[in-house]
Amino acid sequence: MKAIRCKAYGPPNTLILEEVENVKPKAKEVLVAVRACGLNFPDTLIIQGLYQIKPELPFTPGSDVAGVVKKVGEGVSHVKAGDEVFGFVAHGALAEEVIISSNACFPKPSQMDFPIAASFMMAYGTSYHALKDRAKLKEGETLLVLGASGGVGLAAVELGKLMGARVIAAASSDEKLAVCKKYGADELINYNTQELKSTLKELTNGAGVNVVYDPVGGAYSEAALRATAWNGRFLVVGFAAGDIPKIPLNLPLLKGVAIVGVFWGGFAMRSPKENSQNTMTLMQWYAEGRLRPHIHAIYNLEDTSKALEEMMNRKVKGKLVIKIN
Repeated sequence: MKAIRCKAYGPPNTLILEEVENVKPKAKEVLVAVRACGLNFPDTLIIQGLYQIKPELPFTPGSDVAGVVKKVGEGVSHVKAGDEVFGFVAHGALAEEVIISSNACFPKPSQMDFPIAASFMMAYGTSYHALKDRAKLKEGETLLVLGASGGVGLAAVELGKLMGARVIAAASSDEKLAVCKKYGADELINYNTQELKSTLKELTNGAGVNVVYDPVGGAYSEAALRATAWNGRFLVVGFAAGDIPKIPLNLPLLKGVAIVGVFWGGFAMRSPKENSQNTMTLMQWYAEGRLRPHIHAIYNLEDTSKALEEMMNRKVKGKLVIKIN
């Protein structure tokens, strides 16, 4: 089978497409013929050796996957050969076939096409776990989403609004913010033209925001933390800016703020029943038309490097998808 391979850590243009050995499912595993793979910002980090997970070289990147079951291992009963499914893996999805752990593989709703299904798990799974389980977001609270036009950011905007919050979206251009507005953002901040902390104070009449969703890191993290309300929750989701901020610990002390880590992949593996319940809720909301993943563009497998470069250059609004025939 063909697969995208990372043979040495480096930028996207170092990836190659080559033939690799076919894989076989073991007990509690599912072999899936991949039809689509959704790209996520961690994909750009893992190929450079900058992510917290460092697969042994060489490896195939890609986590979000949708396709058709080819074969199941012993102990798998919820899906069978021929079923359309979606799920996630730590890496390996940018290939014609992939092995998925049975507890991370779900039947695909018939009304959800493969590109949408491959855009769903990482973005919505991360954001719903963050807002529901980690922040315990309440109706009527104010939610700030940094990097709001990206895959997980846009999902957080959409879910925050659905959960009854007042949503403030922050992004780097008016074009990106226009997409956030369509997805339910109540207020918009362009942090290239507006000072983040003072604008947040103004928008909240000095009270501050209850929850900060931060997949960006860098210089904006401390400014957002300084604009939190008493007993606020600061969600550490990722570091798309490239810099891991160093936070003065007197800031959470003075406001009783909780700095909360969000690692959805770890949660999904350690708490599969709870993750499955979250997934079923998200599927129901999708079926009801209350969630609508935004796909920026679809690329072919051989153009994976171009797609990852576009993501690294901050040109993407929503999700990028790799189509595999």
